[in-house]
Amino acid sequence: MGARAPIAFVTGARRGIGRGIAYALAETGFDVVVNDAVDDVATRETLATIRGKGRRAALVPGSIADLAGHPALVEQAFAAFGTLDCLVNNAGIQVKVRGDLLDVKPESFDEVLAVNLRGTFFLTQAVAKRMLAERRAADDPPRSIVTISSANARMVGPNRAEYCIAKTGLAMMSQLFAVRLAEADIACFEVRPGIIRTDMTAPAKERYDRLIADGIAPIRRWGEPEDVGATVAALAGRRLPFNTGDAFHVDGGLHIRYF
Repeated sequence: MGARAPIAFVTGARRGIGRGIAYALAETGFDVVVNDAVDDVATRETLATIRGKGRRAALVPGSIADLAGHPALVEQAFAAFGTLDCLVNNAGIQVKVRGDLLDVKPESFDEVLAVNLRGTFFLTQAVAKRMLAERRAADDPPRSIVTISSANARMVGPNRAEYCIAKTGLAMMSQLFAVRLAEADIACFEVRPGIIRTDMTAPAKERYDRLIADGIAPIRRWGEPEDVGATVAALAGRRLPFNTGDAFHVDGGLHIRYF
């Protein structure tokens, strides 16, 4: 019997970047456990497409903001196919109203950080504990935790302060887990998408179209969920075996300062 297929757990995988990641993982041989707070036609399409690529897919619904639900979420994710080799922290929300940071309300701050930082941190903690407790076979796939942050982990967006603060926290979180889990050979990576074509960016399409055309990034096109997925699949497959704690920009060079 050959080595088993690797298994990934992708949060927020119903559509957008999460869906692109799930598809890319399936295309590189992963079975995928899909999580999202919403179970609808889009969720079913994601599951069906993964299966259409010849891989197993399972759904574990739930909001990562619900810390009390984490034990059941993690148990179901590990039970779906017997274990997990990769956690992809993708679930996240944008601010409901963009505006002056002097007008940010505590309710908006708490809502965004509950998903984008607090929920992600404690879910990662729970998955990491379960990973460390498992006995591994010599031919088991390598393990990893990939966290999707944003270009706003470094780039200032004054009209979405709470979002930027959460993403900056994820950047540090990824490095903290990289140090803690290195001895167990669980690599941790951060991925920073730039301007990606998703439902989240759709309301600002005209503005982003202008910015891209004007050269906000050296590569003058929209990023696609598939671009992020390709990067995550490479990291989840541990194709960079001597790396951990790194941040990878998927932004067409948006992060480069040039004059």
